[in-house]
Amino acid sequence: MAAPHLTVWYNTRCPVCNAGIDWQRNKLLSAVRAGHLAFKDINEQPDALASYGASVDDVRRRLHATDEAGRLIVGADVAIAIWRVTPGEGWLATLLGNSVIRPLTRFGYDRFADLLFAWNKRRGHW
Repeated sequence: MAAPHLTVWYNTRCPVCNAGIDWQRNKLLSAVRAGHLAFKDINEQPDALASYGASVDDVRRRLHATDEAGRLIVGADVAIAIWRVTPGEGWLATLLGNSVIRPLTRFGYDRFADLLFAWNKRRGHW
């Protein structure tokens, strides 16, 4: 089987992250089953993205993914890539991923991710 077009790395120990990814994975079940998309828990393979310079805490803070060319995608750009392939959510990718809005999308995502990371740390979701 060929490598997935998008491999998304996330933190299953974060209840918010885990619920969000489960929800998306269910919407993309046929793509996952066909091997076009994969969702992986960074806690099971903490060094998986070390060759990109990404630590397990980097992934716990923000979504990370690799595309079919092996490029690393981080944060809001991962969400946009997922929306792009999710039936009925392409409009979100178009709206929040356009060249004018994308910097604001990234800013908002990063602030939320920072707050969520701090909350997870306080709650011991490691």
